[in-house]
Amino acid sequence: MLKLSGLSALMICAATMAQACGGADDVCETRNGTYHISLPDDAYGPVPVVIFLHGYGSHGMASQNNQVVGQAVRDRGYALISPNGLRGQRTTSWNFHPDFDRGRNEAAFFDEVLEDAAARHDLDMDRVLLAGFSLGGSMTSYVACNTPGDYAAFAPVAGSFWRPEPENCSQPVNLFHTHGWRDTVVPIEGREVGSGFIQGNVFSAFETWRLANGCAQPHATDMQDDGIFMRRRWDECASDTALELALFPGGHTVPEGWGDMVLDWFENLP
Repeated sequence: MLKLSGLSALMICAATMAQACGGADDVCETRNGTYHISLPDDAYGPVPVVIFLHGYGSHGMASQNNQVVGQAVRDRGYALISPNGLRGQRTTSWNFHPDFDRGRNEAAFFDEVLEDAAARHDLDMDRVLLAGFSLGGSMTSYVACNTPGDYAAFAPVAGSFWRPEPENCSQPVNLFHTHGWRDTVVPIEGREVGSGFIQGNVFSAFETWRLANGCAQPHATDMQDDGIFMRRRWDECASDTALELALFPGGHTVPEGWGDMVLDWFENLP
């Protein structure tokens, strides 16, 4: 049996302790914030990743504990990374809108989180999906539009651009947006939540996404019912891009079945 020197044993112990973070009581820390992470029970080899951004006033552990998000993602063999928004005067939020700078460069922070997580775990950096709910969905949309970086795809839920909406985005993307038909918190058409602070229109956002992806037609080229979801897909677009909108009859929530639907889409990207 191989015996370890005191130094070797200490180094292995230190490495194990460095990896042992990510739960509710042992949050992982980076230079600019914190995050939570969980891996599938049978994680082996490079594991694909879903980074999920929480909504306004929430926290990373909410998605970790959520059956529709956390359990569904892990059951599909993905690592789930849940960054934490910064706490302001009232509650936690994201510095999401380019015209309302609140300090932290969130896109750079997410890159920092992913780099830190990859140093602790064997992650597949070529298969990273950035998703988010509500204000986290808005944050996801702005990252997709402005600094898509090395993300393979984006999946905002119940959150999109705010006014003034971007006139164009930096490059084509793979994006799957999900929204509740009866959502009154973030209605599909948007609403004013404060003086001059107005949620954008999801259909208007898709005009921007279609232009970014070079789609030939404004209308969807494929429409289908999939359980509770009414899905619209744009196919006549730039090669190696994917654009889809799924509506469901509920309100402001991540709907049951979202994880499998989006990961099926993600795994069949060009």
